[in-house]
Amino acid sequence: MTDQPPSDALALSFDTVATQYATARPGYPPALFRTLEELAGLSLRGARVIDVGAGTGIATRLLRDNGARVIAVEPGPGMGAELRRALPDVPLVRAVGDALPFADGSLDLVAYAQAWHWTDPARSVPEALRVLRPGGALALWWNVPDPDVEWTAAQEARLQERLPGYHRHGIATEAPALISSLLTTLAPALGTTPAPAFRRLRWTRRIPVDLHLAHLGSRSYFAVLGPDRSAPILADERAHLLHSFPDGIVEDAYALDITVVRHP
Repeated sequence: MTDQPPSDALALSFDTVATQYATARPGYPPALFRTLEELAGLSLRGARVIDVGAGTGIATRLLRDNGARVIAVEPGPGMGAELRRALPDVPLVRAVGDALPFADGSLDLVAYAQAWHWTDPARSVPEALRVLRPGGALALWWNVPDPDVEWTAAQEARLQERLPGYHRHGIATEAPALISSLLTTLAPALGTTPAPAFRRLRWTRRIPVDLHLAHLGSRSYFAVLGPDRSAPILADERAHLLHSFPDGIVEDAYALDITVVRHP
């Protein structure tokens, strides 16, 4: 095993697989957006929303389709270009969550879909609270391979053995405690300590083996390896998948972890 790639290399690696990312990455089930509205205490219809770390616009599109007035925030030029091609009518801002170029109290929702782990939480949480109106909300969510599904857990274990730093950023379940700690330090300025709400949803999608492998290949750990070094690992995964799914159709299983903090 080699040394794990630095965080910035992982974060920027998505530009090299932007088209693959747009094609292979899963979306989100309708239940996410109903749960988001429930936990945030707001309706998405007409809400002023930013999708931070928007990537190719997977969540951006769904937020818009649920009625939000959404702005995509994405620093990567390759990912941003894919988003612009897919969603030419959605405003795109080149920025990061640690320094949001929006006015104080101007937004109803700050959303991070598969992206908050690329921020410095000590900066991104105060920034989110700054740009949110009172009663607005910060929402973080991740699709993660369902750890309670046998074949998925086995695949994750194999990948962890073979990929440097695999899931070093896997903080989906750690986010509520981390944010709670940060909010405690911000309590004097806020006048209170908001309590993060956490919910886990489960959902599946049926896709061809090749699409599942393309999804794996779009992850940062594979992107930094490059195609030559990734190929043997993906070939081994193909063999495992065809053993579990001889008809070539994978039942992809996800745990969708959601954390929401309401601005006091």
